[in-house]
Amino acid sequence: MEKFLFKIAKKWIAGDTIDDALTSAKTAYQMKRHAIINKLGEYHTTKKQVQESIDDYQKIANSFRRWKIRGAISVKPTQIGLSISQKQCYKSLEEILQKLSAAHVFVWLDMESSEHTDETIELYSSFFSKYERLGIALQANLKRTEDDLNHLIGIGAKIRLVKGAYREKSSISFRAREDVDKNYIKLMTILFKKGNEFAIASHDNTIIKKAETLSKKYPRKFEFEFLKGIREEIKPDLIRKGFVVSDYIPYGTNWLAYSIRRIKERKRNILLLGSSLLQSQRV
Repeated sequence: MEKFLFKIAKKWIAGDTIDDALTSAKTAYQMKRHAIINKLGEYHTTKKQVQESIDDYQKIANSFRRWKIRGAISVKPTQIGLSISQKQCYKSLEEILQKLSAAHVFVWLDMESSEHTDETIELYSSFFSKYERLGIALQANLKRTEDDLNHLIGIGAKIRLVKGAYREKSSISFRAREDVDKNYIKLMTILFKKGNEFAIASHDNTIIKKAETLSKKYPRKFEFEFLKGIREEIKPDLIRKGFVVSDYIPYGTNWLAYSIRRIKERKRNILLLGSSLLQSQRV
């Protein structure tokens, strides 16, 4: 089973090392796409693990110019100390932002399971006033997200809208795909009407087409974000239409848990991956 999953994972994970991630990012950039690099791994419980992640992100940021890449990084709060203490996480994020702002590199805060939603929003709100090149992900599968979205828009936040990769209780989340998609479109419409800079992070045709339509009525600075290796067939068309497209590029040895979560997130991911694999074989 693990060998089979690794064959799948190779399509959406760059490899084990920073150089693997930068190679994927350079390939994306040569195809007129931006890159968002994420080191796999979360729930770090030692300061050594946390510092290794900080050092890796600094190395990536410092390498973008040398590799001639326009890139960003994406960080999980539990990767940089939230599992140790809130104080440790704040300290780590400040170190990352101080170092990366000097290199003019954008930082995305990933959203994890619902138990960390309040802490992540508090973390973002504490730093956004000082570091404008900072964005936060919000999950359309959570019932609370509309309120969170309106609050964050109110402070000028930069938002990445995702469907959500964590299985949550039905009392706090939408479970049916149709309900998640409906809420996603509702939230996306709010972003186009009232948002500033934001990202539409979905592989769904209906959502992408709706975003194109909304962009004609509400011109906004936004980008489409896709997982590396997924929907390769539509990315060039979006770029030809003048949209910004970014590849989300994970790397690292902790690929198994991430891949299983991606597959469980939506059964449709398997179909999209299969389609992308077929497309790549034809090229």
